[in-house]
Amino acid sequence: MKEYKRYTVTTALPYANGPVHIGHLAGVYVPADIYVRYLRSIGTDVIFIGGSDEHGVPITLRAKKEGVNPQDIVDKYHSMIKQSFQNFGISFDIYSRTSNKLHHKVASEFFTKLYNDGKLTSFTDKQYYDEEAHQFLADRYITGTCPHCGNPNAYGDQCEKCGTSLSAKDLIDPKSTISGSAPVMKETKHWYLPLNEYEEWLKKWILEDHKEWKPNVYGQCKSWIDAGLQPRAVTRDLDWGVKVPLEEAKGKVLYVWFDAPIGYISATQELTPDWEKYWKSSDTRLIHFIGKDNIVFHCIIFPCMLKAEGSYILPDNVPAFEFLNLEGDKISTSRNWAVWLHEYLQDFPERQDVLRYVLTANAPETKDNDFTWKDFQTKNNSELLSIFGNFINRTLVLTKKYFDGKVPEKNELSSIDTATIDEIKLVPNKISSCLENFHFRDALAEMMNLARLGNKYLTETEPWKIYKTDAERVNTILNISLQICANLAIVCEPFLPFTSKKLFKMLNLQPLQWKNAGDENILSAGHQLGEIELLFEKIEDDVIEKQVNKLLETKKLNEAAKPIEVSKQKETIIFDDFVKMDIRTGKIIEAERVPKANKLLKLLVDTGIDRRIVVSGIAQYYKPEEIIGQEVCILVNLAPRSLKGIESQGMILMAENDKGELCFVAPTKQFHQGCEVK
Repeated sequence: MKEYKRYTVTTALPYANGPVHIGHLAGVYVPADIYVRYLRSIGTDVIFIGGSDEHGVPITLRAKKEGVNPQDIVDKYHSMIKQSFQNFGISFDIYSRTSNKLHHKVASEFFTKLYNDGKLTSFTDKQYYDEEAHQFLADRYITGTCPHCGNPNAYGDQCEKCGTSLSAKDLIDPKSTISGSAPVMKETKHWYLPLNEYEEWLKKWILEDHKEWKPNVYGQCKSWIDAGLQPRAVTRDLDWGVKVPLEEAKGKVLYVWFDAPIGYISATQELTPDWEKYWKSSDTRLIHFIGKDNIVFHCIIFPCMLKAEGSYILPDNVPAFEFLNLEGDKISTSRNWAVWLHEYLQDFPERQDVLRYVLTANAPETKDNDFTWKDFQTKNNSELLSIFGNFINRTLVLTKKYFDGKVPEKNELSSIDTATIDEIKLVPNKISSCLENFHFRDALAEMMNLARLGNKYLTETEPWKIYKTDAERVNTILNISLQICANLAIVCEPFLPFTSKKLFKMLNLQPLQWKNAGDENILSAGHQLGEIELLFEKIEDDVIEKQVNKLLETKKLNEAAKPIEVSKQKETIIFDDFVKMDIRTGKIIEAERVPKANKLLKLLVDTGIDRRIVVSGIAQYYKPEEIIGQEVCILVNLAPRSLKGIESQGMILMAENDKGELCFVAPTKQFHQGCEVK
């Protein structure tokens, strides 16, 4: 592997149109933070770049919904997101934002360079325009009837009922969400990045030179390249974003996909005057941490932008993660189906590391994974508390009890001592190997194996049993156990930074670097330990039940607000088909269950013409005695049909809702039996 002098690590920029949730942490920010903390610990020159994506239609939609300006929205949520990341120890060197002036300047200059170098193309196309609002409409500002399922409220980019991706031009009877009027087609000019011109280069750069990329990343890139790339619009008609720096482009902004990744560069410029060495030196390694929905942008589109500009390095790896689900269901911000970070800390104060641990243990590295509150409780109680916390507490309490909290001196070593020390020495390299290959779950498991080693060692040596008969042996046992504690303080820091800080304080040590890990003599004999405190606390069933109930309430609210599903219209008939049906008002005179048929009732119906038997599948919804005297509408000229040996002479008309429940279709006022329905 090539040797690098420095690293530039970026994380996907979250949209500043809402708070962040556990899916964001699990899929991008915790693994990135673990990686960067490890790099810092081994002495690497690394910068960690993050920020809020504050342009694009989602921002303007949120502003419109709340009746405020887009700037008000991004100010509110940028602050909230930044604070959430700080609270969870995501150790950015800078967390910037794309609405600041420096970013606008850098993004404009980037566009201008491509424009002046002839790397962009332009052409004129027709797009929807709202004549009342005097503006072109982004796809999300247009609604209409879905041509696939008939949903009358489909958006111009997707029907949220049937899930079909759409173009606004596909919609039937399109309407502007701004004025409510029908938009017209109007010509507009835009500039494009000709991705098709980079296909051959991408085939070599990705498909041949980066076969080490994760299968999900490599596979998605190959699929896009094999399908053939098309020019992609760099500009759009919108009033919120980075203004296109051309006289002929008034009223246009840079497309958010174009300006957002440039945010990594502008944030680095904001961070340091030496920014160029982190973006333009061949001995710098660029790593993007993203979710799988951003693979194309960071592996194909942004590299093409950098290649076109000509002076920037390209990403060496893009360890994209899959998605995290919640209690078996996809996390959804619109449905409030999420665990929001700011709410988590209200319910679990000072327990950031518990969530970091659980999300890393369940990291969706190669496939979608699931977060459940029960698993959260189990991992806290059975792993962090019973293994990690238990070992630390046992060791420090025994040291305080037998040696007044001072590190005892190591004496002659037995075979179990040397075997344990040999295991300690192996741990740092095992964790390093996992982290350098972006295997975070395995790395966490190796860290926890060190705590398991400590527990196993204490259990097998039983110092509390032999102290009175062999105190010198206890000296050695507790010395080695304390060295394991010190090693844990070092190697847990990337994963559990708050726990590491507490542990170093309890050991009365200044934080140490990775190079010190694996040493069996970190703590000198006679070293005075600090005050003991519990690293983890048990989480009781009622606490978890409260969280589960909160989600159940959310699900109930979502179900209540869910639009009623209406079946599609049946095949069109002509008027003559309708008039062939003889539908009359009637009344149920008698009703009884049909033996050995759970769904059927045998009804005697007065049709005004006669009294006849009708067998109806309504027994699940009505008891016989409840419907005596019920007025109904009945199709009287339906051919007789035998059901369970009973000849049924007609059909009662029923309405069925989206849950499959039935109710009678009947006159709204008193009518005599036999009136025709027309």
